[in-house]
Amino acid sequence: MKLIDRDIPPRAVWALEQAGTHPLLARLLAARGIDNAQDLQDNLALLIPPDQLKGTREAAELLAQAMQDGKRLCIVADYDCDGATACAVGLRGLRMLGAPHVSYLVPDRVVDGYGLTPTIAERVKQSGADVLITVDNGIASVEGVDAAHQLGMQVLVTDHHLPGEQLPTADVTVNPNQPGCSFPSKSMAGVGVMFYVLLALRTLLRERGVFDARTQPRLDSLLPLVALGTVADVVRLDANNRRLVAQGLKRIRAGHMPPGMSALFQAAARKVQQASTFDLGFALGPRINAAGRLSDMRLGIECLQTDDAALATQLATQLDQINRERRVIEGDMRDMALEIAQSLFEDDAPAPPAVCVFDPEFHEGVVGIVASRLKEQFHRPVFVFAPSTAPGKEHEIKGSGRSIPGFHLRDALDLLAKRAPGVLLRFGGHAMAAGCTIAEEHFELFEHHLAQIAQEGLDAATLQRRLDTDGPLPAEFRRADVAQLLQAQVWGQGFAAPVFSEKLEVISQRLVGEKHLSLKLRHHGQLVDGIWFGRSDPLPAQARLAYRLDTDEWQGQQRVRFVIEAGQDL
Repeated sequence: MKLIDRDIPPRAVWALEQAGTHPLLARLLAARGIDNAQDLQDNLALLIPPDQLKGTREAAELLAQAMQDGKRLCIVADYDCDGATACAVGLRGLRMLGAPHVSYLVPDRVVDGYGLTPTIAERVKQSGADVLITVDNGIASVEGVDAAHQLGMQVLVTDHHLPGEQLPTADVTVNPNQPGCSFPSKSMAGVGVMFYVLLALRTLLRERGVFDARTQPRLDSLLPLVALGTVADVVRLDANNRRLVAQGLKRIRAGHMPPGMSALFQAAARKVQQASTFDLGFALGPRINAAGRLSDMRLGIECLQTDDAALATQLATQLDQINRERRVIEGDMRDMALEIAQSLFEDDAPAPPAVCVFDPEFHEGVVGIVASRLKEQFHRPVFVFAPSTAPGKEHEIKGSGRSIPGFHLRDALDLLAKRAPGVLLRFGGHAMAAGCTIAEEHFELFEHHLAQIAQEGLDAATLQRRLDTDGPLPAEFRRADVAQLLQAQVWGQGFAAPVFSEKLEVISQRLVGEKHLSLKLRHHGQLVDGIWFGRSDPLPAQARLAYRLDTDEWQGQQRVRFVIEAGQDL
């Protein structure tokens, strides 16, 4: 692991400090491209206006007319946290704005696969719907949209995924990544896109006299859900996304959120008053995602859309239990996958440029998580496949991929589809995460072509594992209040949480829980506790370590500790 200190522009630091920003925070923000105080302001007036997002006005007109005509609306969701929150935002928001009939349908990961398919369109029609609205999917659903039209439904696609070569012929499409859309924030999650559609609908209804500025519904009550979906989907936290998340966190900390989110905080034993992006991404998000992976995402959506506190608690408890089961399945499968992957790096053969793993015992619900773990372990693009359990699809295997910076995974799949026609039955995704379905008999062919594409696209610099850090932590900032200040900020994908790095003296070390290293470190002459989760190998007497500034509680007192993330050449 190579630790690289970020550049810190002194002029930006000075400008932020002059605006009243804490000196350490000013340094961290400047290193992440913030150079003026306005970038730190998170009020809603600074959000990019909805009319800049192509299709929002047309979507508002379609929905307003449908509501006026008493038509039935049905939201087709995706089975991850972004899809679940987008669905809950759509249900709550449309009802707040006066939609008399709005329901939802979420595909089953195993039976239905991803997105709006012709079969899903038929089920939506059978439910009595007149207007089909996709959230967090639909931009690749060419056949599904055609089927919906043939069944006499209007279709509104709201999505954020990259489009393929052919676009669906939806009545309206809202997607910042669609051709011809100049919306500055291309990184908005599916839940953010749906929120923007609701903002545009409210504006239109206000223009038509349905509401005025005083009587219009407060859509900002949906921001806790927008924040959850945005963080959980690991989209890049550009300025617009950071504002959405910051506003959601403010409401969460004040206790203003749907009962289901409150119940999930309780199930995860996290403190609402100190809610952070870490809680959304690593406590609430996985509990919602677990429903889509192992059970039925309707549990997650119902938890987020109910106003019944008792039902919310019951559903959150169920989600917590499913997540515990997911951890067990994931742990067993990760061990198996790790063993298979390690065999690819043995002997004298060159290390493979990409890792592909398949076993008939794997569970398709956790392939993405296991792919992430292998990517972290080997610093290579990774695909993990599991047998499809969908009826009539027994010969197929479903893969989930994760990539490293510098290798665009969806583009790689697109190239693979051109080089090996017929191998990929279905595929889609982003630069860093993608999915595909292939016939089991084509696994080795897929592995061969992906390795070839990776070999062409990766160089030694890209394959060098590196961690960008914020350099040494000044001794005067090694305090619990500073740690809490940092934890309260909006950090995430593309706006990484602070990681400091410097040479530290290792005074003592011992193994706890058989797999974590508990440390006593000397930092600027003072002893400080440290913990390195998941490491059992001992450290030398001195080491350059990368660490997060954290706190733990001892006898009612908050103490600083260093959570070690990596070490230079260890």
